[in-house]
Amino acid sequence: MATNTYPSPTLASRLSSGVPMLSRARTGLVRLLAVLAVSGCTEAQQRKYDAVVAATSGDIALASYPTIAEALAQAPAQGDEPYVIYLPVGQYREKVLVDKPNVHLVGADRDKTVISYGDYAGMPAPDAEPGSGVTMGTFATATLTVEAKDFRAENLTIENSFDFLATDALPKDHTDKINGTQAVALETGVNSDRSAFRNVRLLGYQDTLFVQGGRSYFVDSVIEGNVDFIFGAGQALFEDSDIVTRPRGTKRENVGYVTAPSTDISNAFGLVFLNCRLLKAPGVPASSSPLGRPWHPTTTFPDGRYADPDAIGAAVFINSYMDDHITADGWASMRGTSRDGSKSTVFTPESARFFEYQSHGPGAKPHPQRRQLSDAEAETYTRDRILAGWQPSF
Repeated sequence: MATNTYPSPTLASRLSSGVPMLSRARTGLVRLLAVLAVSGCTEAQQRKYDAVVAATSGDIALASYPTIAEALAQAPAQGDEPYVIYLPVGQYREKVLVDKPNVHLVGADRDKTVISYGDYAGMPAPDAEPGSGVTMGTFATATLTVEAKDFRAENLTIENSFDFLATDALPKDHTDKINGTQAVALETGVNSDRSAFRNVRLLGYQDTLFVQGGRSYFVDSVIEGNVDFIFGAGQALFEDSDIVTRPRGTKRENVGYVTAPSTDISNAFGLVFLNCRLLKAPGVPASSSPLGRPWHPTTTFPDGRYADPDAIGAAVFINSYMDDHITADGWASMRGTSRDGSKSTVFTPESARFFEYQSHGPGAKPHPQRRQLSDAEAETYTRDRILAGWQPSF
C-alpha cells in the first residue's frame, strides 16, 4: 500500500477524508504476524509487525519480546525504514527511551494499551549519593522519551503515574509533602524530529507533555493535565484533539495553565492548536485555567545564569472550542530567573506570541489581553508552514 500523507489545508480547506493508515511497504526486514488468541480478530489486528510485545501470557499466539525495551534493542541503529512494534492490550510498566530512528509503536486499543511509569522531579536521582539531596529534575522524569527522528505512535496511552493529587492535597508544612511534582508522560527531546502521534492519550498532571525539540504532530488524540501540562521549545501542531484540564488535590482559584511555551524567537511557530477542544474533567471549577504563560528557562550564558531572553513563547489556538474553565483574560504572567539569581523578573503575556482565532464556547470571551489573529494572519497557519514542509503519514 502506498504511503498516504495529509494534505496541507488552510482554515478554509478542512481535512475531510479519514486518517490514512500507516504504510507497511518495505523490503529487507523479517516481519512477524501478530495474531490475537481471542476469537473475532479484525483486519487491523492482523497487520504485520517487526516485533511483538506480550504484556501477559496468552495475549497473542506469537510473542516476540517480553518488554518494550527488549523489542527496541532489536531495531536497527540507523534504520531507513519503519521498525514497527505491536503492543497488545495490557499495562506496560516501563520507562522507555527511543534513541533509534523510524521506530513505530502501535497499540491494540488506545485506552487499554498503557505504557506507565511514575518518576517525578523531586525524587532522588538514581546515581546520587544517599542523603546528598540531588533530585531527578523535570527533564529526566518522562515515561517515554523520544531522542531520534521519525518516531510514530498510535492507539495507546502514555502515562506518568506519579500520585500528584495525594501530595497536592497535603498542607505546605506536612512532613510527607513532596517538592518537585513535575512528572512528564511524553518528551520529544532535542534530538527528535518529525514525531507523529495518532489516537494517543497522554496522562499526567504537572508537565504532562514536554515538546523539548524538533517537530511534532498530534491528531485525534487526548492530552490531560493541569499545571503547564503542554510545554517546551519545540514546534508542535495539535489537530482535532481534546486538551483536558484535570483537577488539583485541593480546591483553589487557579488550577493550572494549559501551555507554557519557551519557543526561541528564531522559530515562527511553537504550539499550535487547530480545531481542538479544551475540556475540563470533573472537579475543575469555572474560570480557573489560563490558556498559557510564557516560560523563559533558566539558562547558562557566558555572563551568568538567568532566564533565556530569546525564549519568546508562541502558543496559538485556532477554531477551537473552550469550556468555561478558561479564564476571561485568557493568559497569565510567569516569573523567571534574574541575573542576581532571584525570581524577580516577570514575563507578561504581551511579551510572548499568544494569539487566538475564532475560539468558541463558554470559555471564549472577548478581552483586551486575548489578542486575535486577522483573517490574513490565520490563513498562514497551514500544516505545511507550521511543520516546515514535513507531511506526517499514517
